[in-house]
Amino acid sequence: MIEIGWAMTTVIDRAHFTDPTPRAIAAELARLITAGDLAAGERLPTVREVAGRLGVSPATVSAAWKALSQAGLIVSRGRAGSFVREERQEWMSPRVQGLAQHPGSPRLDLSGGTPDADLLPDLARAFSRVSPRAHTGRYHESPVLPELETLLRRVWPSDAEAITVVDGALDGVGRALEQVVRFGDRVVVENPGFPYFFDLIEHLGAQPIPVELDAEGIAPSSFARALATRPTAVLLQPRAHNPTGVSTSPERAAELARLVRASRNGARFVIIEDDHSGLVAAAPEVTLARWLPEQVVHVRSFSKSHGPDLRIAALGGPSRIVDRVVARRLLGPGWTSRTIQAVLFDLLSDPVSIEAVVRARESYRTRQRELAGALRRHGVSAVAGDGLNVSWDVADERAALLHLAAAGVGVAAGSPFFLSDRTARPLIRVTVGLVSGDVDAVAASLARAVRVTG
Repeated sequence: MIEIGWAMTTVIDRAHFTDPTPRAIAAELARLITAGDLAAGERLPTVREVAGRLGVSPATVSAAWKALSQAGLIVSRGRAGSFVREERQEWMSPRVQGLAQHPGSPRLDLSGGTPDADLLPDLARAFSRVSPRAHTGRYHESPVLPELETLLRRVWPSDAEAITVVDGALDGVGRALEQVVRFGDRVVVENPGFPYFFDLIEHLGAQPIPVELDAEGIAPSSFARALATRPTAVLLQPRAHNPTGVSTSPERAAELARLVRASRNGARFVIIEDDHSGLVAAAPEVTLARWLPEQVVHVRSFSKSHGPDLRIAALGGPSRIVDRVVARRLLGPGWTSRTIQAVLFDLLSDPVSIEAVVRARESYRTRQRELAGALRRHGVSAVAGDGLNVSWDVADERAALLHLAAAGVGVAAGSPFFLSDRTARPLIRVTVGLVSGDVDAVAASLARAVRVTG
């Protein structure tokens, strides 16, 4: 083992390297940065200083520094030296900061979970048919355009008692949680799951109860154990689960509903479903409201299908909850822009826009299948996900990120998708929906990253 120590004003006092290769040096320093031993903004020793301490060539250390820079962990400031990258904005939670961290300028960025802009319908057509003047009706009119509500009811996966429109899926999920969860309550949530959900639950002072997933959705045995804790709410993603890409099968949904009915507290909690990929998910629509209509709030987003910046989603379920969400919004934004609602109505009614969404759904399904097939040819056991994202277990998460950064590919670290380090396992999430070309080359890089270790 090679051991180095720097007695200098820069931060590295002591580090251990099991292998004096560029990858091993980069991996060890990455661990120190992630652990906080090397603080944001602190200066690193020069390449020559490190090379002298390790007894390796400056080129070896330079290659390690390059990998760290490509991974977004350090930044070079010319003659001033290299520094640990400054921390993210304070308005991001630690989980979201971890989710947002990706290589500085990857050739192919598959880290963001965003749709392919080329597959979104043309908004110009819709905006050209919407009034160029902002709506000037009464402040206390219905928050939902009547024609949009009629259309939503026609396509809703269940017979919802009430439907409203909110500013995106997370807005709907958060507002529904606020109406049913109080400090100290327990909320069942998927683990791995969406980091913002974990933050929402903790923001309300509630206790998250993790449940595991398998290829068909939430694992029944794990769900049964969670229900025994007498939760107030269950928060789940029925299709295109983020990060795994799993969609709940109708059979699994029925089994989960049976477990709810059989549990001691089953009639008392609320189930909140985030159908965030909506119209671009390939799996059939599924909702537990089919069996439990009085307990399920279903949220459907149009961000992945029509554009994230529209910031619009629909929320449907029991009026006792939906009406409270509407009332609370009257004390804030009041309603979602009726101009944007009119645009959404046009997009959901226009045959050209409808066909564009159908093509997008098929394209995402094809890309998932092609990448999974290419990975299998490279010796990785891979199953196609649904929607835009999929995740894979890796031997070493940090090493995988560094390897892909060096190859010019950005992916999301898996750790933010877990409730805690105790429940986490090495994982990467890949936005497969953006892999539109050179699939085999991408698969080759991913296959090597899955196996690489520090």
